[in-house]
Amino acid sequence: MQRVTILVDVQNVYYTTRQTFKRNFDYNQFWEKVTKNRTVVKAIAYAIDRGDTKQREFQNILKAIGFEVKLKPFIQRSDGSAKGDWDVGIAIDAIELAAQSDVIVLVSGDGDFDLLAKKVRDKFEVSFEVYGVESLTAKSLIESASAFIPIKDRLLL
Repeated sequence: MQRVTILVDVQNVYYTTRQTFKRNFDYNQFWEKVTKNRTVVKAIAYAIDRGDTKQREFQNILKAIGFEVKLKPFIQRSDGSAKGDWDVGIAIDAIELAAQSDVIVLVSGDGDFDLLAKKVRDKFEVSFEVYGVESLTAKSLIESASAFIPIKDRLLL
């Protein structure tokens, strides 16, 4: 059985599925699809902690599915802008877990991950699958992935 590491950019998938489909990502269907005939090395969902009850309930659902949930605090700047992304954390975890994996699965459309996909594929000779909303996924990321799986239909609630 293939060994798989799953890394989910929660904010990215939330906003891209809402913007494109006005629907939410179906984590249960995704888990079923991505873990079929595979052994999970690690599954991590990266999120921003705003401290509200509904968000904690969602994080508990992710944990019940099988994800480790990593949180960063939401930072509201004085100029009204916000900060809170996990790009560096996701990249570090992907590189650290690649040697134990046959496949890295990334859920994100962020083009910043194209270099990560190339590095992991070349250095560790593992497959790098990307799940993202096709119209909002960077072309460079799609081209850098071993496989691109568009989020649509069955992967939406």
